Amino acid sequence: MTDTPLNTAVLVGSTRENRFAPNPAAWFVDHAKQRDDLALDVIDLAETPLPTVQQAHPVYTGHYPSPDVRAFASRIAAADAFVVAAAEYNHSFPAPLKLAIDSVHPEWRAKPVGFVSYGGLAGGLRSVEQLRLVFAELHAVTMRDTVSFPNYWKEFDADGNPTNPDGVAAAATTMLNQLVWWGTTLRDAKRDHPYDV
Repeated sequence: MTDTPLNTAVLVGSTRENRFAPNPAAWFVDHAKQRDDLALDVIDLAETPLPTVQQAHPVYTGHYPSPDVRAFASRIAAADAFVVAAAEYNHSFPAPLKLAIDSVHPEWRAKPVGFVSYGGLAGGLRSVEQLRLVFAELHAVTMRDTVSFPNYWKEFDADGNPTNPDGVAAAATTMLNQLVWWGTTLRDAKRDHPYDV
């Protein structure tokens, strides 16, 4: 293990008009900033242009014709770990998030992914379970523990703060402890043994 902070990209995965995503994402980022073992890069997909029709070029090689995709890929490549703030839409995750994930490929490999989710009764966990399948295909490791906000409209006050701050802070700390362990371990391992399988 090293003392170098883990470069962690936080993806805000909803682009819907009047979306709620900035609330849990901002709270999580503020919580994560209290740690000295993380260096954060917030990637808000609402502010990240990606082509919905991509050119006929295999993403598996890491060569991207679109300059917007190349810019996105460079930020994903620079990250040692990821946290995805995911809404649940129709028992799944938002289409723009799938577009972003599918826009690049090798940049995700052998890196850990944590989740902050929100939704109705299930707290967005159905979107998380589907995201686990997607990231497994990309050779990414998903964290077992998550941060979730069921019935999210009741979980935040008018100022955007959680109404149960201790509970979600404890969940975030648990998830981030896992993320840092996996991220640091994989980063150090890849330095000595590149992941090329």
